[in-house]
Amino acid sequence: MTTSETRSAARGRDTAAANVRAYGGITPEAWRGRGRYVEMPDCRVFAVELGAGAAGDAAKTPLLILHGFPTSSWDFAECASILARERRVVLFDFLGFGFSDKPHDAGYSLFEQAEVASAVARSFGLGSAHIWGHDMGTSVTTELLSRRERGNLPFEVASVTLMNGSVHIEMASLTLGQKILRTPAGGLFSRIANRNVFVRQMRRIFGKQPAPEALDGMWDLMAREEGTLRMPQLIKYVDERYRFRRRWIGALERNDLPFLVAWGAKDPVAVLPIAERLANETPGAEDLVTWDDLGHYPQVEDPPRVAETIASFLRRVDDGTASGPRSGRGFCGAGARRGRRRAARGESEKGDRER
Repeated sequence: MTTSETRSAARGRDTAAANVRAYGGITPEAWRGRGRYVEMPDCRVFAVELGAGAAGDAAKTPLLILHGFPTSSWDFAECASILARERRVVLFDFLGFGFSDKPHDAGYSLFEQAEVASAVARSFGLGSAHIWGHDMGTSVTTELLSRRERGNLPFEVASVTLMNGSVHIEMASLTLGQKILRTPAGGLFSRIANRNVFVRQMRRIFGKQPAPEALDGMWDLMAREEGTLRMPQLIKYVDERYRFRRRWIGALERNDLPFLVAWGAKDPVAVLPIAERLANETPGAEDLVTWDDLGHYPQVEDPPRVAETIASFLRRVDDGTASGPRSGRGFCGAGARRGRRRAARGESEKGDRER
């Protein structure tokens, strides 16, 4: 290990050790205590299952959550705890993120991350699951849908929710840090990155500013085990979004599942026009739901409101009243235009009553 790598690793350990405050009542270490490791042939990934004893959980399809770059499943700790009151919720850290392994010689392709998602689903016995993807997790979701089309997915998909992800990468506005990481200077940038730089970058993409402990935890989980040094490798998923656009956008254009697009409208990265395009081009998509005061991390900015929006959609899917190809209600084909956008502004999104 080089001197720079040693300093980076020490910086990550010291920061994590110092962080004892809880975001949403759950510290990163407490979150780690709730989970376990899923063994794969060449790595271990961290995963958490919540709600196994929830009332009626056996009759409700579980939810599989896919987090984004550069953070982890801990982003969803509070949201998942709310949703777990009525169904099983499974979350995990992608390879290279959070508490999962961060090998220096991994490829970190979205195809590999889709393998991780499938392995987690198998490990927790998910024969069927709703999928909720955020940020990078939206593109992993599209790869899972592509595998489903080809008969190569080891579980059934009950519904899909995409939230604040640059699926249409040509429309995105990447942060300065993301742009630097994609250049030859990315390696140097990852070595000199520190908490202050991280916090400044992150605050710019929130609509509703989070508590300091939320950003502390995000940094801790990213920096642990030389995580900052993996950023130039991890960011290459952006290139894959361009390269495999036909495969992944095509899977959306041929969608036959209940589908929700839910978006923080103040997101300066995965901008609102991306959401509008997804809602317009995806068969079976419900009217676009927006949180007009939230940014790129809705699940961190207002967990109760976001959790209720998602819970309302999942209930409608479970009871067969969600808009989409399977219910035959409110369906728009891939070329149709939708003129409506439903804003979820209040403390609780009253989806069932509004429809």
